[in-house]
Amino acid sequence: MATEQFYGTGRRKEAVARVFLRPGEGRIVVNGKEFQVYFRGILRAVYALQAFRETGTMGRFDAVISVEGGGPGGQADAIKLGIARALIKVNPDFRAQLKPRGLLTRDAREVESKKYGLKKARRAPQFSKR
Repeated sequence: MATEQFYGTGRRKEAVARVFLRPGEGRIVVNGKEFQVYFRGILRAVYALQAFRETGTMGRFDAVISVEGGGPGGQADAIKLGIARALIKVNPDFRAQLKPRGLLTRDAREVESKKYGLKKARRAPQFSKR
């Protein structure tokens, strides 16, 4: 018997999250670890579950998430987008609740690449007159 499953992809900076939602009691597993263990002490990770709170589905789905690339902040934001996209597949009516809160918008900001002759992307070496 195949259990019903909903999928959503989230991206932020270099992080990519694949989110699988299954009907359950609210367990969230990220890369084989519990959510609180994986994001220990990272406050912005709490916002990754914002889509569940907005739609009132906090304890109704088990989430199996695999995330790679980027740092903890980018991974948390990628998970947030992936959960929101998966919830839309659960019920398209959730779009009206998620869209105004910006949960369906992919944050396109990326790190600017370093330029030759400069220390960073735009930071020039200190000028010396003598």
